[in-house]
Amino acid sequence: MKYLMKIILFLILIFFAGSIAAETYYVATDGDNGNAGTSIDAPFKTITKAISVMEPGDTILVRGGVYINYSTIRISKSGTAEAKCYLLAYGDERPILDFSRQDFGDRGISLTGSYWYVKGIDVCYSGDNALNISGGGFNVFEFCRFYENKDTGAQLGGGAHDNTFINCDSYYNADPEDYGDADGFAPKLDVGSNNKFVGCRAWGNCDDGWDGYMRGADDVTTILENCWTWGNGYLKDGTDPGAKANGNGFKMGGSDDRNLSHNFVLTNCVSFYNKAKGFDQNNNTGNMQLLNCTGYGNLSANYRITRNLAAGKTLEVKNCVSYDGLVELGDFAIQATNSWMDQFTVTADDFQSLDTTGIGGPRKADGSLPDVSFLKLAEGSDLIDAGTDVGLEFSGTAPDLGAFEYEHATAINTMPETSVKMWFANNKLRIELSADQNSEYRVNIYSVSGQVLLQTARNFGNTSLDCSSLKSGIYIAEFVYRESRTSKKLVKN
Repeated sequence: MKYLMKIILFLILIFFAGSIAAETYYVATDGDNGNAGTSIDAPFKTITKAISVMEPGDTILVRGGVYINYSTIRISKSGTAEAKCYLLAYGDERPILDFSRQDFGDRGISLTGSYWYVKGIDVCYSGDNALNISGGGFNVFEFCRFYENKDTGAQLGGGAHDNTFINCDSYYNADPEDYGDADGFAPKLDVGSNNKFVGCRAWGNCDDGWDGYMRGADDVTTILENCWTWGNGYLKDGTDPGAKANGNGFKMGGSDDRNLSHNFVLTNCVSFYNKAKGFDQNNNTGNMQLLNCTGYGNLSANYRITRNLAAGKTLEVKNCVSYDGLVELGDFAIQATNSWMDQFTVTADDFQSLDTTGIGGPRKADGSLPDVSFLKLAEGSDLIDAGTDVGLEFSGTAPDLGAFEYEHATAINTMPETSVKMWFANNKLRIELSADQNSEYRVNIYSVSGQVLLQTARNFGNTSLDCSSLKSGIYIAEFVYRESRTSKKLVKN
């Protein structure tokens, strides 16, 4: 009986522990670490303090402003798959973590934990990496910026695996005095597998945009989708710091003994105006798959993959475009419908624009890449609908060549002319919109982890949704009309 009672008591404790609501902590430049930190009116002053008290499932909201840091922010605790640790910018504000006062060689953020979700934060002027992930896994960084650090913006090593970067930028990173190591993003050396970069940009880094050089790891995989890189191998002022500044866009691997494999998958990626190569093998012996990529104006070559691979490894290059630059591929390459093949001729007229204006400009409100005409296919180009189906989405009769699918005109209009405004006020989600017709729409409210919390259907017109059941924090409000969706990140106080 006593044993049974102990089991019952243990289950009760687990039930109540699991039912405790996750906490939200606030950080602000005018805060005080003596505060409780649980109110926006009494925030902590430092992220380090908030991290020290948080538990898995908790959220840290960081107000905008410049945070002067004298030492590395070390994150060793972990969340879980069911209860991540959240470190988020408050609303649309932008916190800037300035490490300019720390010693040379010290990192900005050192993350050894797992299951962190970090969004909307800048890390700059550190004495080494802005961010270093060592051993951690299943972390997500979204809409973050890493710039003007004295080594790589974001480096992954020590077995770091299954980490994802979404809509992040890394630029103007340079390591004096030899300027030979500072990359934009570097899943390299002893990194683990299945790290992924989506919608990211890397430019003006003194070494490479992406560097996958191996030392201590072998046969790991890195995945890139819709990533842009340019102008690497130079300093911020455009000067060349010397021979050790390699200047490749995507360096897919390589190793000291020239025998290690880094399996790289690049889809819809763009590399241009780099000091050396756009897509560079660098003696990598692993699998390399390049689908619908574009190389333009890289000084040494747009594509250079010529060295034999390890037994059983393959190079696949399909639907790729090269303009104003060399293509050097080994005869082992598996190719299909690339622009340098006999059936195609590429000229400037194939593109809407070769003007780079806006490529490094502000992202959209949701963090996605800016809309630019640069390197998008022009109407009438023979590269449109000329590709091979490789399993990616496409419009028209067949895939296009290059990183950007041509937008065919369509007469279908599923979204009425409407202006949507949504905001929290007095425990209600206010919805203000106008439309030319009276029709039903839906509103969904999600947690930042993607859990559906509330749903409702309404007819067009101003209305409100009772949200008194939601605690203070950040939510995603989604407006859905037919096949069209509009999402906004909102803060509920």
